[in-house]
Amino acid sequence: MIWHMGNLNVAVLGSPGYAKDLGKKGTASDITFYNLKKGADTITLIEPTRYPERLAPLFYAASMADAALIVVSEITPIFGEWVLMLDEVGVEQGYIVLQNYLAPGDLAPLLQGTVLEHYEFVDEDPIVLRDRLLARAHARPSVEPAAGVTGTIPIDHHFNVRGIGTVILGGVMRGGIRKHDTLKIYPGEQAITVRSIQKHDDDFDWAAEGDRVGLALKNIESDDLDRGFVLSSDPAIQTRTSLEAQATLVKYWPAPLTAGTVLHLGHWMQFIPVRVEAVRDDGDWRRPTLTLALEKDLVYLPGDTAVLHYLEGGKLRIAGHIELASTTPR
Repeated sequence: MIWHMGNLNVAVLGSPGYAKDLGKKGTASDITFYNLKKGADTITLIEPTRYPERLAPLFYAASMADAALIVVSEITPIFGEWVLMLDEVGVEQGYIVLQNYLAPGDLAPLLQGTVLEHYEFVDEDPIVLRDRLLARAHARPSVEPAAGVTGTIPIDHHFNVRGIGTVILGGVMRGGIRKHDTLKIYPGEQAITVRSIQKHDDDFDWAAEGDRVGLALKNIESDDLDRGFVLSSDPAIQTRTSLEAQATLVKYWPAPLTAGTVLHLGHWMQFIPVRVEAVRDDGDWRRPTLTLALEKDLVYLPGDTAVLHYLEGGKLRIAGHIELASTTPR
């Protein structure tokens, strides 16, 4: 039977627990998922629970998102950080709810020149918000992958289920997968088999780009996995502990980067300390080419973007992003 299935992953940035009025609470850690379903259409709402205590959950929520819902009660540095993160990750679609008598014009100067200047201002009505999100999900049908299509899934949670074995949760970032597919786990390239696929607690024979999935795996123990590991059948996948990459720094960055600077690199569900080994630019220090030494393997696909973060006063801030090319030094 062929039927229409739509899915949308939405980062929800606002007061903690705001998404509870929009969906049913699911997996909770430093990020919390809420699920909304109507017919065959599904919404995954993602809140960065441990933010602003830690910056990584904000990055994770944004990196998983197709769209964002931001709820603004006042203009604060935290709001500014939301804007920077969504812009650096490139979450181009979204909605803005205003509280405390704020008007769109109050935000306009901060949104100008970012992806958020195209977000839609909406009224704070949970029923209307749910309908809008479901309509957008319905407009993004999940299409069964063709034969031979490869797939890539970063792991955000993993655990052992009695009677089933190792289960991972993640989103299909590229391509698609099928039940019984053989995938490799990166880093390390251990081969595993997909025992079963669930999407929003229903069993499926396949999953496509944008789908949030739970996969039961053969040939691997949960203890051998970690957040940020990547399941993939794509031969283009790269793993590197050093990179040479073009960077673009945020407009607020005060001075040229220098060798020896320690940064953190966010990509998919990875958040890795890196050291700047060398800096080269052609007269524009906001767009340098960086040579980076990574604390552990970065797993990525050529053409991906990763977000740079820096430590200031004991807290991580957003520095910019780099373009991950197909050929970089090991």
